[in-house]
Amino acid sequence: MRKINKIIIHSTATPAGRHVSVAEINAWHLAKGYDGIGYHFVVLLDGTVCPGRPVEKVGAHCYGHNSDSVGVVYVGGVAPDGKTPLDTRTPAQKQALRLTVSDLKSRFPAARVYAHRDLRPTACPSFDISDL
Repeated sequence: MRKINKIIIHSTATPAGRHVSVAEINAWHLAKGYDGIGYHFVVLLDGTVCPGRPVEKVGAHCYGHNSDSVGVVYVGGVAPDGKTPLDTRTPAQKQALRLTVSDLKSRFPAARVYAHRDLRPTACPSFDISDL
């Protein structure tokens, strides 16, 4: 098992309420030349947490930080204009993110939680992660 030092939180940068599936994210990432979905977990609008890339496999979600991290993405993150960063998490997503991060912290006690923007120049994930 690889050493995990970071849990990195992302958004899909899709408008509030737009349904996005794991298969759709996988297609986006294949189109970018990745070998499949780069995130390890995907939190859907209804709070369902879906597996993405296996945790044992290095992700493709935060350049320069993939080798020692787990990537968690929630569907949403921008206003209806498709551009303006906005915390679009549903109550179910908020709860699912908290539970997912809690589980990952127990599995990887040395890992710190980061917003994608803490490590790369982006607005992602469009919310303050301090409540996770």
